[in-house]
Amino acid sequence: MTAVEICIDDVAGATIAEECGADRVEVCAALSEGGTTPSLGLVSTILAEVSRIGVQVLIRPRAGDFVYSPAEVDVMLADIAAVRALPASAQVGFVVGALTAEGGIDTAVLSRLVTAAGRCPVTFHRAFDTLPDLPAALPTLVSAGVSRVLTSGGAPTAAEGADVLRSLVRLAGDRITVLAGGSVRAANVAALVAGTGVPEVHLRAVAPVAPSAAGSATGVDYSVPRLATSAEPIRAVLEALAS
Repeated sequence: MTAVEICIDDVAGATIAEECGADRVEVCAALSEGGTTPSLGLVSTILAEVSRIGVQVLIRPRAGDFVYSPAEVDVMLADIAAVRALPASAQVGFVVGALTAEGGIDTAVLSRLVTAAGRCPVTFHRAFDTLPDLPAALPTLVSAGVSRVLTSGGAPTAAEGADVLRSLVRLAGDRITVLAGGSVRAANVAALVAGTGVPEVHLRAVAPVAPSAAGSATGVDYSVPRLATSAEPIRAVLEALAS
């Protein structure tokens, strides 16, 4: 059975994902910027709310590129330690990525992050998709102790990267799990899995949310359009995979 991971940014998203039957969530903040490390309060509350699904925590200290200063690496290590100290009944894992200024995997930083994670599984995120040769880079992740790689096959969407995803799955074997992400939807997920053999898929399942408060009584207005996790696209993906 194909595992389904849902990218979320709030407690409601985690409970919706669990109730719908998803296998895992990836907890992030600032998804409009590609995701950053969520607050400890958010992670702690999610861990207290869910009981069945796995919880992966994004460790990314800022938006932008994936080349990190020593101080930023220290922040990442501290965030991992803080999350590991939280009480949890769910399996907790970490989602990380670090590149060199030359555009390769920063094996030194990655090694420190994997070591800090201890027995918690580590996913290398879509920084992987920026590398020039994905199949050639996969053994580096295996050697570093990474459990899973989130990838679209180096294309804008997983459907467009299907050929590379198929190659990665063959190369990975049972050494590392290929998690396909990038515009995964109910309309394409069955064909994607059948055509590539990916054992897991990752998606953000959202719908627009209407503001819950009245408009500003002055000229100052901080309301912005917001997206929130929705049950409908999660159920649709699960149904497509089951059919």
